[in-house]
Amino acid sequence: MIKLFVGLGNPGPEYEGTRHNAGFWWIDALARDLRLQLVPDRNYYGLVARTSVQGESVWLLEPQTFMNLSGKSVGALARFFKIKPEEILVVHDELDLPPGQVKLKRGGGHGGHNGLRDIHAQLGSSDYWRLRIGIGHPGDKQEVPNWVLRKPAPDQRTLIEDSIIHALQASPELLAGDMDKATLKIHTTKPQRPKPPRPQAV
Repeated sequence: MIKLFVGLGNPGPEYEGTRHNAGFWWIDALARDLRLQLVPDRNYYGLVARTSVQGESVWLLEPQTFMNLSGKSVGALARFFKIKPEEILVVHDELDLPPGQVKLKRGGGHGGHNGLRDIHAQLGSSDYWRLRIGIGHPGDKQEVPNWVLRKPAPDQRTLIEDSIIHALQASPELLAGDMDKATLKIHTTKPQRPKPPRPQAV
């Protein structure tokens, strides 16, 4: 089962609504669903909440180290509680997916994402799970740093929030460790209902 849910982002009000904080948004929503309160914990350099599922401790974590040092926070908590990489889910913004899409996968490279890069280094492994929240790509590699640190347009923000709500529906499976079922749930998007025809003017 997943014992550590990590959302990536940057601390501080100036970053709150930026694309790079999509991981924080998901963890905030999960905390609300589980009726948990994230509180600062200096030992783990982040905001932390703990609950119990099937007799096992489950942690929610939002590193407050800034994105590039996310691994410092993740590594500290995972080492102390002996949580294995495959029991960790890292939720992060994903340039390679458009807003509205979300994907679950285990392992793989960091794809240039500085938060994942530091987690790789601190855990000494890439064998953890990732929930990739699509934020889209600006189209120009040089624009990526500005893109991730800017707020999405309202229509994009709505799509991202919808994808977060969709992925949250798989949280019972993630908590139970049924990753095949969680993947199926997350990767299956319901077809949009057709809009009712507009009444004809008489």
